[in-house]
Order: sequence, then C-alpha cells, then structure tokens
Amino acid sequence: METIKISDEALRKGAEEGMDGFLQVFIDKYLEVTGGVINAETMPLLNGHQHTLLGYHFLREELNVGGFVQLIQNGYGPYIFDNPFAKAMRLFGLKDFSKLIYAAKKIYDENKADLTKERDEDEFMAMYEQYEAFDELEEEFMEMEEYVTAKLAEYVDEHIELFADIIS
Repeated sequence: METIKISDEALRKGAEEGMDGFLQVFIDKYLEVTGGVINAETMPLLNGHQHTLLGYHFLREELNVGGFVQLIQNGYGPYIFDNPFAKAMRLFGLKDFSKLIYAAKKIYDENKADLTKERDEDEFMAMYEQYEAFDELEEEFMEMEEYVTAKLAEYVDEHIELFADIIS
C-alpha cells in the first residue's frame, strides 16, 4: 500500500468550499491512485478508512442519480455490501446510516443473483418496480445525506492521519 499524500494547500482550498470540498480532496486523490477502478489489483492501494470514504463517494453519487438499483447494476454492490462499509460507518459514529446500509444489504443479499445480472435498458428500468423495497431506504438517505456527509467530514478531520499524510 502506498502512502496517500495530500498537500496542505489543496486541503485548505477544499475546506474553503465546505465539507463537500474538503472530502473531495481526499476522494480525488483516491480516484487518481486507483485510476477510478476498484478491483483486486487496486484494492491494496488504499487502507480501510480510505476505502470507506471512497465507498461513501460511490454510494452517494449513485444513490443521488439512480438509487440502489443503479449502484448495484454499475458494479458497486460488492464494494459496499460485501465489505465492512456499514460497520465502518457505525464505528465512525453514523449509527442510523449504518442501519440503512444493513437494511439495503439484506435486500441485496437476498436478491444478489438477480440484482447483479446483466440487463438491457428496458430490463434495467423494470428493476425499479421490482425492487421498490429500496425506495424507502433511498428516501431515508436523501433526508440524512447532508448530516452524514457533515459527520463524515468531521470524522476525517479529527482522524486525518488515517486518510492521508498531509504535506507542506
């Protein structure tokens, strides 16, 4: 695992943009290091804390556009649900968000073969009706997203050495 280095200047600029900008500095660095691809080759490049933050980035992006169905169909199901992402969120102090992820994981685990099956556009769109069980969880996420992001930014700030080496 290589050490992730972020300049103090980049971090300050990001922080000036608020919590999203602050987190984005880390996320951009992780995407650069992994080439934006998460697989067996790139997994060892980041530590668990870094993967958790990157996982939140992917989850948030996908849920804001197309929900859990899109997250899973775009290949992020295993990254979120087959790794200790929900547990990490609980350990970061985000208990309600962790429960939401565990609830989505339950649906994912029970329907994994079908949810991850290759589909054409029409079949993909039909999944939204088939998996309405995700709807309530997505609405819940939308309501807590700002809080979760703020708490996550706070956690990263308080434990910054776990997420990157800050250099002058």
